[in-house]
Amino acid sequence: MANPSAVCNGHLHHHHQKQNNLLKSGIYKKNGITKGMKKNGISNGTLYKKTFIEHFEQAPMYVAVLTFLGFGVGTIFGYLRDFMRAWGLEKRNIAEEREQQKDFVPLYQDFENFYTRNLYMRIRDNWNRPICSVPGPQFDLMERVTDDYNWTFRFTGRIIKNVINMGSYNYLGFAETDVNALKTVTIELQKYGTGICSTRQEMGTLDKHIELEKLVAKFLGVEDAMVFGMGFATNSMNIPALVGKGCLILSDELNHTSLVLGARLSGATIRIFKHNNMQSLEKLLRDAIIYGQPRSRRAWRKIIILVEGIYSMEGSIVRLPEIVSLKKKYKAYLYLDEAHSIGAVGATGRGVVEYFGMSPDDVDVLMGTFTKSFGAAGGYIAGKKDLVDFLRTHSHSAVYATSMCPPVAEQIIRAMKCLMGLDGTTQGLQRVRQLGKNTRYFRRRLHEMGFIIYGNDDSPVVPLLLYMPGKIGAFARRMLGKNIGVVVVGFPATPITESRARFCVSAAHTREMLDTVSTA
Repeated sequence: MANPSAVCNGHLHHHHQKQNNLLKSGIYKKNGITKGMKKNGISNGTLYKKTFIEHFEQAPMYVAVLTFLGFGVGTIFGYLRDFMRAWGLEKRNIAEEREQQKDFVPLYQDFENFYTRNLYMRIRDNWNRPICSVPGPQFDLMERVTDDYNWTFRFTGRIIKNVINMGSYNYLGFAETDVNALKTVTIELQKYGTGICSTRQEMGTLDKHIELEKLVAKFLGVEDAMVFGMGFATNSMNIPALVGKGCLILSDELNHTSLVLGARLSGATIRIFKHNNMQSLEKLLRDAIIYGQPRSRRAWRKIIILVEGIYSMEGSIVRLPEIVSLKKKYKAYLYLDEAHSIGAVGATGRGVVEYFGMSPDDVDVLMGTFTKSFGAAGGYIAGKKDLVDFLRTHSHSAVYATSMCPPVAEQIIRAMKCLMGLDGTTQGLQRVRQLGKNTRYFRRRLHEMGFIIYGNDDSPVVPLLLYMPGKIGAFARRMLGKNIGVVVVGFPATPITESRARFCVSAAHTREMLDTVSTA
């Protein structure tokens, strides 16, 4: 992306026949969800250098019916309890409008409040559980109980020891407290302290930041990189610097909230394509080139495609070779968020670009975070030097946000050098390989046991479908009763019929831990 202000142009070519062939070979599904390849191992054409297997099994119809029925029963009882609260038969715990404000525009959205107090509140104990140890393969949990059906909690003083951690994004196990491993971090803490108290453009650029940025660029194989103190803000504060009015953003329907917020703040026109569906994306690209901007029909100043490497709720991997092919065909830009994929996939942990055997030059904007595989905090933008220089001047995060603190920067440097073998060991490579082994083993075990799980066979994010709302709380509580910590997710974070438990596999997990979880 040599010139961030360049105007995108493109030429229209048709390849309906190619896509029809892909439909016949099982690479696409007509409902917009991609399967990647058939079970028989048919290759995905010439774009892919390795087999690409993803699972999105549909549940039986009776499961969907029972799921809607469960939400229906919960809603009916919710209205009954609201009636009882209105007549003083049940205590009202949630915030409400004051009598003097009844004629004002409502401060609280009625149905959102209804859902919170009558459905979410029933299973609220499964979230925000406080831990009191490093979030490694196991952690210690502070026990809490409720005396008023999850409206408030109190701590018992008991610590639940050695809970198997299947919820943290500690993919490579770098969230650790080993004294020898953290020796350099301790030294930097004593040298620089904990905070910088300034932005990058003022007094907040340290030699540690420059060292880290050079290392990130070298690790990714690009010209330059810039680091930021917060992963979420890396997307939300930098996308508005790259696009604006007169630009078009094509965003995957399952993109993370940080990408969605950044796109909305930019003021650009946003159009959504079906998840990992190349037909849907190409139609939007083709229409954008043919019709241009609404009303004026002028060409778009810029067209940029926003995708993620690994989608954190589905466990699917972006179909990068096909997206790059479309991007080149229609002269668009590509913004790739590797928050969950950097460190987690690829032969040496360099993300989906390496996973597919592609060149970093195929992606215009490489974004990633240090909050997962590197056991730290913050994020980066990497690519051509012109791009990074542009962001150093125009990024809202660089202008207004406090710089990354030095001990965190050193933790990232330590983990990245380990991955690159610059620490004189092969420990980093061993962690990447162990993560791959653990991921494939755990997914295979769940498949053999008959569970419906989503995503790619190489994705360490493993969603296990629960469907019915009553199972969300029951599953998490049962797992905790067996000393297993999991993350459960339901509507509105997922489609109403696709509530799930999300397991995150780590290189630090032992085979015994994974067996314990799968047989719990």
